Amino acid sequence: MRIANLSGRLVLVIDNGAVDVEEASNGKFGPDPSTVYRDWPGFVAWAGSASLPEARPFDPASLGAPVPEPAQVFAIGLNYRGHAIEAGLDFPVEPPVFTKFRSSLTGPRGDLALPGDTVDWEAELVVVIGREARHVAAENAWQHVAGLTVGQDYSERTRQLVPPAPQFSLGKSFPGFAPIGPAVVTLDELDDPADLEIGCSVNGEQVQKARTGDLIFSIPVLIERLSAVLPLLPGDLIFTGTPSGVGGGRNPQRFLSPGDEVVTWAEGIGELRQRCVPGNPHTTASV
Repeated sequence: MRIANLSGRLVLVIDNGAVDVEEASNGKFGPDPSTVYRDWPGFVAWAGSASLPEARPFDPASLGAPVPEPAQVFAIGLNYRGHAIEAGLDFPVEPPVFTKFRSSLTGPRGDLALPGDTVDWEAELVVVIGREARHVAAENAWQHVAGLTVGQDYSERTRQLVPPAPQFSLGKSFPGFAPIGPAVVTLDELDDPADLEIGCSVNGEQVQKARTGDLIFSIPVLIERLSAVLPLLPGDLIFTGTPSGVGGGRNPQRFLSPGDEVVTWAEGIGELRQRCVPGNPHTTASV
């Protein structure tokens, strides 16, 4: 299945068209894209046996975040060796974890307002939890995944690295800094959900390209480590980390400017597309 948010309504994307879930299920499932994960087994069972109507064409610009209101958003740092090397940091022995606050979530297409002149790109594969996970072993972790989607972990590096203590979550949570989409794709749609090509281009120039099979901490291991500390809830998101090629790791460094177009993709899932525009400048307070 490919599950999307079309103008605020839950839809299934089929052959480049959309089927409204509330209408197709005769009200068994509501229109809210967030609530479907609370009854994920029931939804999968219905979708697998339902006689769906013909899909209707839609404008991709009308797609919103396929999971607009997760209870928790986890983000993993330094999860590709190449990215750790370009950051000048040791390979982690435990997953470095921060969050992107929920208000930063947005859909797959639109403008990205730049709050400063050091906004960076970070292409990421994003996991959507489908069943509550608590003390889950890695070998059982995929059973708790509803699907995968594409994400961008946009980062305002000045705010992120303000001394004396870095502010990762704030520097990565300006409005629009967490686009996801275009859909949540279930694992059965993918040839190998553990090894997908992921990449990013700026103004048509490829700046990142890797395979998710190169993750230091695989998706099952991330679920194991996170669920050992706290429950992962249906609809939660895990941004799994970015490969090398970010602007801050270049020499000279390169950051986004108004007019830039950022395209982010993952094999078998789709792409995000943001056009950078001027935003309200942020202030870096003394701490």
